[in-house]
Amino acid sequence: MATAWTVFTGTSPEPMQVEILGVLRGARGPGQDMILARLRGAKPEYTGVVAGMSGSPVYIGNKLLGSLSYRIGQFAKDPIAGITPIEQMLEVKDLPVNTQWASAPTLSSSTQKQNASSSIGMEFQAMETPLVMSGFRPEAVRLWQKEMAGTGLDIVAAGGGSGSSKTDTDGSFGAISPSAVASVVPGSAVSAQLVRGDLEVSATCTVTYVDPTQLLACGHPILQAGTVSLPMTTAEVVETLASPLNAFKIINTGDPIGTFTEDRNSAIRGVLRAKPHMIPVHITVHGEGADRKLNIEVVDLPSLTPQALLVSLYDSLIENNQSSAETSYHVTGSVNIEGYPASPVDIWAPAGDQIPAQLSAAMQTDQSFAVLYANGARQGAIKAINLDVDSIPRRAQVELETARIDSSNIVHAGDTILVEATVRPWQQPERNIRIPVKLPPGIATGNVRMLVSDAGTLDRALNQPRISNRTIDLETALAEARSQHPADRIFVSLLLPEAQAGVNGQTLSTLPLSMANALEPMRTAKDVTLNGESAVVAGQASAGGVLSGFQILNLHIESGGGLD
Repeated sequence: MATAWTVFTGTSPEPMQVEILGVLRGARGPGQDMILARLRGAKPEYTGVVAGMSGSPVYIGNKLLGSLSYRIGQFAKDPIAGITPIEQMLEVKDLPVNTQWASAPTLSSSTQKQNASSSIGMEFQAMETPLVMSGFRPEAVRLWQKEMAGTGLDIVAAGGGSGSSKTDTDGSFGAISPSAVASVVPGSAVSAQLVRGDLEVSATCTVTYVDPTQLLACGHPILQAGTVSLPMTTAEVVETLASPLNAFKIINTGDPIGTFTEDRNSAIRGVLRAKPHMIPVHITVHGEGADRKLNIEVVDLPSLTPQALLVSLYDSLIENNQSSAETSYHVTGSVNIEGYPASPVDIWAPAGDQIPAQLSAAMQTDQSFAVLYANGARQGAIKAINLDVDSIPRRAQVELETARIDSSNIVHAGDTILVEATVRPWQQPERNIRIPVKLPPGIATGNVRMLVSDAGTLDRALNQPRISNRTIDLETALAEARSQHPADRIFVSLLLPEAQAGVNGQTLSTLPLSMANALEPMRTAKDVTLNGESAVVAGQASAGGVLSGFQILNLHIESGGGLD
């Protein structure tokens, strides 16, 4: 017989009897044994094996045997658990302490499930770490579950956040609480925060081992992501809910006590009093009423960061009082990367598309961030993400119907001509937009085409598809982000019969033939594109919404000076 300690209610661990049944050799992998046990006592026999109980220390006398970490299947009538031996957990304790961020690959669902053994349709699997999403609407929770399906972090339990957004002296969230650090003992509940601040996402398990500088918990990984940097807090168990399908602890996260630095196969390791590295995210939603400001920090981990940003931004849009099925969104802002100029964000999500505008705005913003975040050439940390969202109470689509030259199409170099475009906003009368276009003084005589278009058509004309399959570097990705044209403007471009090249995300128009010939051999080996026609923007105007469509006009340039 042995004794295990865990929190059923409140913050104080309670003892429960454990009957050791035997040892399953190699059940957790080659050379990785599991101790099989049955929980005894009124509470564990009523609740069964509970999500959030993983890490509960098991003692024989005064000797630490290991931690309750695994359960067998679901609907099991007997509270049978698997114990991770402490010897295997202590291997994580002895890893070098590194509180800096380190990249971790996205794991497949097969490696994340942590199945240990199987028998006649029943299998041992790691006890779930109940995930608390505080402040999120149900639609945002469902989006998180969809994004995290199969990772072990898609099971969301009832609970609450810390109830505080207290900042430290450096302006970051999570001032370390010395009294909270002193309160942590084996059997205490602790939480790892993936998002913190005005919104919170945290996973909770139980402390197995504590010394003056660090602790070990869980007895299994959360994601097996290796070296991590996750805020570590105390946790309060409001109630332990019994369920034949999935019993779990209802959790409130507590005060910061340090940083989880290792997420390994046999334990997670937390360093007490250490400050984590997180990515600050500031979101301001503007509308007809008061602005809504959201300040959070998200984990810096490739397998989680994009999903955390996506769901947090989506929640901030659906919780806005101006949100409706007919609301369009314009997201602007910047992604700040250490050592580089800020990369601009300019995203439009008009209502009426195939997916809701709130989700479209969040997904497009997340995709533009992921191009920079996941770039293999990035060495500097993401310093901050700043987003401003304008809520527009209408469908913002505008169709380009026709375009014409408001004069003769026979012109001279240096002339200023007027292009008149007819556009039709959604369910509104059509209107005309007059755009003055100054022809270059040195334009060659002959026929020239003119493109009247939306931003997407223009960007495709300026940035031709690449021949190379190489992943673009960070400098190119940043240059391309800066070169994108606003979607709410109408552009008039001259299509000149001269070479155009795209080099490292920048467009070089009207190139001399000698330079084009010099760039030709680089098309395969470098990020270089070549086109026999140059697009030169000659005029633009506000379209009053997200424009779509294009028209081609023809000019005839005659020799000699013309009248301006």
